Amino acid sequence: MESISPSELAVELLNHCLRGSQWPEDLLTALVSEALDEDERLAAPATRALFSIVVERLGDLFEPKLCDTYADLFSAVIAQAMPELNAAELARRYRAVRQVRPVTKSPRNVFVLSRVTLGADVAVTSIVMDAARQRFPDAHLWFVGPKKAWELFEKSPGWKHVPIGYGRRGVLGDRLGIYAELKAALARPDSIVLDPDSRLTQLGLLPVCEEEHHYLFESRSFGGDSSAALPVLTQEWVRATLGVEDAQPWLHPKVEYDFGTQPVITVSLGVGENPAKRVEDPYEAELLKLLGTLGALVMVDAGAPGGEEEARVRQAIAASGLTQERIGIHEGSFASFAAMIAASSLYVGYDSAGQHVAAALGIPLISVFAGFPSQRMLERWSPQSPGVCNVIPVQGEDAAQVLAAVRAAL
Repeated sequence: MESISPSELAVELLNHCLRGSQWPEDLLTALVSEALDEDERLAAPATRALFSIVVERLGDLFEPKLCDTYADLFSAVIAQAMPELNAAELARRYRAVRQVRPVTKSPRNVFVLSRVTLGADVAVTSIVMDAARQRFPDAHLWFVGPKKAWELFEKSPGWKHVPIGYGRRGVLGDRLGIYAELKAALARPDSIVLDPDSRLTQLGLLPVCEEEHHYLFESRSFGGDSSAALPVLTQEWVRATLGVEDAQPWLHPKVEYDFGTQPVITVSLGVGENPAKRVEDPYEAELLKLLGTLGALVMVDAGAPGGEEEARVRQAIAASGLTQERIGIHEGSFASFAAMIAASSLYVGYDSAGQHVAAALGIPLISVFAGFPSQRMLERWSPQSPGVCNVIPVQGEDAAQVLAAVRAAL
């Protein structure tokens, strides 16, 4: 298979998964071998193909039967990378820890794992954290994950941070290489691990603690065929697992903004490096121009310094024709931008972390939701808010049509 590209291998592998047929072992072995290559120029595209084409697609369809497919497939991936782990045992353990069962002990340590992506940590993980705080007021509470995610919660009393980095765009060896560090960090006596489908454990597959102490919220299958959104399903899971009835999404960054009487509209044009989530030009510039007519200060998040998003944001601002008195750029951490959303009167953006922050805070929001591969993904990831919440699904509409929908929502 030397002449076949990683993307072609991944597409063939995905097709076997979706058909429910057994994939050829040499097909998976070839793709994983390349993803584990010591030469990052070979490992990077193979890793990207494995995760973006196969793993993410299996998850984004939210089909319960595909969770078993994922478990069997990625157990084999892990075992190939770490021969000391047995693929069949990993899959067996996975099926055990995903069983919804009540926590009957009162542990001294409660570890809640980050999902790594910021929007998911607000929409899902924060609900698990709130339930853990209510159920175990005397326990040591630990948030386990990257610093960028912890910054969303770092001002909250009672929580401590266990820093575990995870390179979402790293090669396969690096993504799995955190296993020993993660397992050691969770090895405190009298502990439980609440795992909200974390990338740190490869969605529950890595045996980071004793089986009976690992509680996995398999968010890809929980809820079955219902149309409920993930925050609602998370609340159902913590009700069944921890007996907490009213857990809510929340965040508590250390940064605060006070704009006084000046109304502010916060905007994010970030798409997580997924161009399918964007609306074609000139939508972004025209959106900013429209928002600039509302008499508020428009603050647009710049995204990562020097990245594609920042270049696109600055181009859209320039094309909008708005003056510095009407529009500004937020430069800084996402936690800082989340605090700015909290001080704003309206949030507008694509399907991204910002919409879940606005929803958790009850800030009126307009979310333009494009690039979803299934109706259930749209339903699961739509923001849930006690405030005004407008979700605009995009399936082939052009810039003018989407802008008209935003104008109507305004």
